[in-house]
Amino acid sequence: MKKIITLFCLHFCLFSQAQEYSSVNIHSHNDYASPLPFYEAYANEAGVIEADVFLVKNDLAVAHTSKEINPVNSLRNLYLEPLLLKFKALGGKAYKSDKPLILMIDIKSEAEATLKVISEQLNTFPELISNKNFKVIISGNRPAPSKWKDYPAFIYFDGRLNETYTSEELSRVEMISEDLKELTVWNGKGVLTQADSEKILAIIKKVHDQNKKIRFWSTQDNVNTWMTLMNLHVDYIATDNTSALTQFIKNIKSAFYQNTEFYETYVPKNDAVFPKNKRPKNVILLIGDGMGLTQIYAGYTANKGRLNMFNIPTEGFSITKASDSYITDSAAGATAMASGHKTNNRFIGVDEKGKPVESITQLLAKKKYKTAIISCGDITDATPAAFYAHQSDRSYNEAIAEDFLSNPSDILIGGGNNQFKSRKDGKNLAEALQQKGYTFSDHFSALDTISNSRFVVLENAAVVSRKDGRGDFLAKSLLKATNTFSKTPNPFFIMAEGAQIDYGGHSNNVEYVVRELLDFDRLVGQAMEFVDKNPETLLIVTADHETGGLSLIDGSTEKGYVHGSFSTNDHTSVTVPVFAYGPGAQNFMGVYQNTEIYSKIMQLLGIK
Repeated sequence: MKKIITLFCLHFCLFSQAQEYSSVNIHSHNDYASPLPFYEAYANEAGVIEADVFLVKNDLAVAHTSKEINPVNSLRNLYLEPLLLKFKALGGKAYKSDKPLILMIDIKSEAEATLKVISEQLNTFPELISNKNFKVIISGNRPAPSKWKDYPAFIYFDGRLNETYTSEELSRVEMISEDLKELTVWNGKGVLTQADSEKILAIIKKVHDQNKKIRFWSTQDNVNTWMTLMNLHVDYIATDNTSALTQFIKNIKSAFYQNTEFYETYVPKNDAVFPKNKRPKNVILLIGDGMGLTQIYAGYTANKGRLNMFNIPTEGFSITKASDSYITDSAAGATAMASGHKTNNRFIGVDEKGKPVESITQLLAKKKYKTAIISCGDITDATPAAFYAHQSDRSYNEAIAEDFLSNPSDILIGGGNNQFKSRKDGKNLAEALQQKGYTFSDHFSALDTISNSRFVVLENAAVVSRKDGRGDFLAKSLLKATNTFSKTPNPFFIMAEGAQIDYGGHSNNVEYVVRELLDFDRLVGQAMEFVDKNPETLLIVTADHETGGLSLIDGSTEKGYVHGSFSTNDHTSVTVPVFAYGPGAQNFMGVYQNTEIYSKIMQLLGIK
């Protein structure tokens, strides 16, 4: 049990600990070897800046080996004088943020003679050595601890694990350092062994019990190593790339999510058998905008290894490329699914030449189908718009909204009421819709009282993020649509979009992505239950594209936390999954173009 708890702490404790990390914990290793010595580390407010020095003709040359010595590169020129200028410019502060700064001087030549010159040079910079936010630490070749008292009080030392100190000597130790290779053969990939983890944790505890900070050298310089060292509560993380590590630390808050709202998933009924030759009467198409496999697995992890989508036994993959681009946007991706036509990015319901193509809602209405379009985002955004509008650019929001006047869909639910009521052209589409027999409301709560079978409900405040309190918008909207359509003998088609999975990907925020994914997955479970109660209904769950290039670098299905990393703030070209449940589901197995989703629906409904 103890070992299990230790392993858990190494991973799960990251969130609470990582939130405390900042640039103060960055050790700019061999800083002088960087393309911009001092300045890159300083610009990133690194907590420790390290310089190796050799004593050469009573001066201090900065170099890694004696063969690399260049008299121009002195401690004074590269570090002390630039530091003094910065201190003066900031009125005595080491950094604008008032964070502390340590200059670690690693002595490569004879210890006592070199340290004597270091002390002499520092004494010529009184503004530095008297500053409470600045410290000098001597590492590398150091005098014996018993002699530390002979050096100025502004000189501190880098301790070692194998050294024993008196209380006076320990007071001069700023941190304790060790070669990580002396403790483990771990190469920075994968995870530490249990034995190595326990050994290192014991060492760190011993150092912390002395109220000292710890660092390791000979560490790999990659994300997995940084994360592992943070898990271990190492105080200083060494890097040769201060900018990358700074960004990693800054992104931890948005890259990590600990779920607290877990839910049980819907398990398909054992007797829910859908004959292969049976045609569906109704179709529910659920689109998770920006939802790739990683987003789905992040949701699965955050819900402790449970997901409605993963309870659907039939799945395939959709290739999302647009006509004019390897990477699709929502406009081209949704148009492909809504019409069966590939088109250019930004095009809504038109082909590559800008010619309108018939949408599935228009075609099915001719066959007496009831149709509904739902989105937890702006209803004039690209994905829902592709199911009712025909415009050459997705940004034409007012024109897109006006296109709904000529679309036969019975139900429209989402945000974007300004495009219908507060338009630049002065038109009031709400009144026009009412004249066509629709009930129009800009209050989502109206869903509870609307009795008309044709209605438009658009409220911007109702489609904020799940994090900001959207609530069960999607679940209530789908329930209203299915209840309304179930009162008629007509077949129906419903498209409901989980719009804000995409928003989370664009903002590179893991919490945003996961909470929206789980909200969408609850909708999937609701739709699965509807199919079991209405077995003539086919459910299809897919995405228009993936957003963010999300990868998962840590997580726990036992505790429901996820740590992710994004490669872009835009869309990617990866295939997206297609889950199908109900009569005809087996037709959606395999790998195919996104236009085939439309074609397969039409084929199953017996419509050419």
